[in-house]
Amino acid sequence: MDRAALLADDPVWLILIKAVVILLIGPIMTVVLIVAERKIIGRMQQRPGPNRVGPFGLLQSVADAIKLPFKEQIIPATADRKIYFLAPVIATIPALIALSVMPIGPEVSIFGERTVLQLVELPVGALVVLACSSVGVYGIVLAGWSSGSPYPLLGGLRSAAQVISYEIALGLSIVAVVLYTGSLSTSAIVEAQHSGWYFYLLIPSFLIFLVSMVGETNRAPFDLPEAESELVGGFHTEYSSMKFALFFLAEYANMVVLTAFATTLFLGGYMAPWPISLIGDNYLNTGWWPVLWFFGKMFVLLFGFIWLRATLPRFRYDQFMKLGWKVLVPANLVWIVAVVAVRAFRNEQDISTGQWVFWIGAGVLVLILLALLLPDRKVEDDEERVPITGGGYPVPPLDLEIPQPPKRKAVRGRERRRQRATVAAVAQEKESTNGDV
Repeated sequence: MDRAALLADDPVWLILIKAVVILLIGPIMTVVLIVAERKIIGRMQQRPGPNRVGPFGLLQSVADAIKLPFKEQIIPATADRKIYFLAPVIATIPALIALSVMPIGPEVSIFGERTVLQLVELPVGALVVLACSSVGVYGIVLAGWSSGSPYPLLGGLRSAAQVISYEIALGLSIVAVVLYTGSLSTSAIVEAQHSGWYFYLLIPSFLIFLVSMVGETNRAPFDLPEAESELVGGFHTEYSSMKFALFFLAEYANMVVLTAFATTLFLGGYMAPWPISLIGDNYLNTGWWPVLWFFGKMFVLLFGFIWLRATLPRFRYDQFMKLGWKVLVPANLVWIVAVVAVRAFRNEQDISTGQWVFWIGAGVLVLILLALLLPDRKVEDDEERVPITGGGYPVPPLDLEIPQPPKRKAVRGRERRRQRATVAAVAQEKESTNGDV
């Protein structure tokens, strides 16, 4: 019996159990990730990290979760209150429900009922995940607009531009996977990787997906919508208490969703990694073991998020946009054309599909490296140069002379002369008054 038929036979109580577990994965993983991130970054920076609350500081996230709802709620007077309250909800809910289409494990028995570890099996499951990650960003944009403050508005605008840029690259990176699988179903993509995981068969797609995943979740070094160096706190500057906690939850839940999506698309989903897959007669690919492999692969990718935050500084905004539009999107388009060409001509040549993909992927990677390493073309013609003081920007002219402050002696001399003149004027006024009398 296939997965769709097994899911169709699920009783109501089993569907409710799966739904509750899916909704709890995001908050529980957020609590774990906050402590793990602070401890790992602390180790990387040679400091202890949280070590006060609970044993080894492991209850720090629990303390934060208890503290945030009881903090004072401050609402700006200029805020659009309805959208201001709705924005955190819009940002959080899509991130929590996107895991419903992820195949977390194979067929198992739950209280004697045969089922698969997946809530919903859809023929367009991959598009559902992309839609959820896109809709969640509307919460960020609306939060920046509804706050009625300039800095959140700028953060929201940055987030909109960021989503448009990196959502295109993220969507294009799964096209090669869909071409190889012939389906948009997440479970079909996992099943198609029995002969080989796509992370090495489709290396350019995998690398572009990883970079786009970081940009899509607004994580360092791409955390420009909440850049505290120029935007105070970005889109959530005017948020406090539980609404701020919801934005915090949405960020980490989006990380969990996209790492689970990357595991499904490129890392074989719930299948055991090599060489563990060689042990026994595929014993470790059945039952509840695959759940361990699925979350283990997710934690490896989540560690990459933390590692990037501890290592790289924040990009400049023009660098960030250049990477998205001039590197990731063109490289993705070239790679898709190459994959289509390979699939069209693979039967006419003696070279295997894997060899085709490997060499074409190597060529695309070389092109990406050249695009990153080659310097920008310098404009030699003086007429094409933009003047430093022009272009509408309030830049002072280069020949501006700053007036020097007068010396102390000169200031003191002027003060004495002014005082003498004042005393003389007062004395003369008194004399004239006495003479009149």
